[in-house]
Amino acid sequence: MGPMGTPERTTELGTRLVWQCGVHAVELGDRTVLMGILNVTPDSFSDGGRFFEVDAAVDRALQLRDDGATIVDIGGESTRPGADPIPSEEEIRRVAPVVERLQAEAPDLVLSVDTSKAAVARAAVDVGASIVNDVSAGRDPRMLDAVASTRAGYVAMHMQGEPGTMQADPHYSDVVEDVRSFLGDRLRAAEQAGIQRDRLCVDPGLGFGKTLEHNLALLRDIHRIVELGVPVLAGPSRKRFIGTLTGAEDPADRVEGTAAVVAWLVAQGTHIVRVHDVREMTRVVQVVDAIVLGSAP
Repeated sequence: MGPMGTPERTTELGTRLVWQCGVHAVELGDRTVLMGILNVTPDSFSDGGRFFEVDAAVDRALQLRDDGATIVDIGGESTRPGADPIPSEEEIRRVAPVVERLQAEAPDLVLSVDTSKAAVARAAVDVGASIVNDVSAGRDPRMLDAVASTRAGYVAMHMQGEPGTMQADPHYSDVVEDVRSFLGDRLRAAEQAGIQRDRLCVDPGLGFGKTLEHNLALLRDIHRIVELGVPVLAGPSRKRFIGTLTGAEDPADRVEGTAAVVAWLVAQGTHIVRVHDVREMTRVVQVVDAIVLGSAP
């Protein structure tokens, strides 16, 4: 066993898997995949308003691709702590034109829609999204059936509570086991709804209804989530717990702290990292991948 009881890692990244996402087959395990964040919102915690217009959003997505992102995750509703929900119609109005333009201009780019609403998921997939990234893991009772009716990949994320209240008083018996058990249950529910296992991915939900100590415990034992046997995505980028650890109040000043967390996640077998700073994190994962593999991936 390695430090802190984690398994020794030598010549392999995450378990080698192929994640089926619509027309795309995303190969995982030989190198770490980066998912670039594109918020088409006026109020996201880090970059709200910067890419609210369609042209700016499309340009940003293409830049994320050029910087090293395999997947671009497009979100039309902020899920920052304290955020209020918006109607599905408004979320579709923000997201669908961006997805449609990118599908036409960059068909090889894997597009993900970051939503917890079945109507938004269906609308985005209809115009070219290949992944539904659901922070609520199917809390909308129509979500799993909606995804099952498509060929899209599906990410089930753990979140305690709702974005508006999730940081009020998060508590767990054992955060790692509680999150692992929840994600295992959601995988079974997704399969029962008709979503094939090779289309499924899980996310432990760093910063979503977790204290600093909860986040650190999940990071330390992230291999327990990897053991579920499906792709694992994690999104540490610029999160508040990094600011707490480093004293960086401005999310834009949390790049170095994010890099440290990304390096740890990659070394422990996480398949996909979701980040704002794709250019910088591409370099981080290239070096960590090479160390783990013993050669350039």
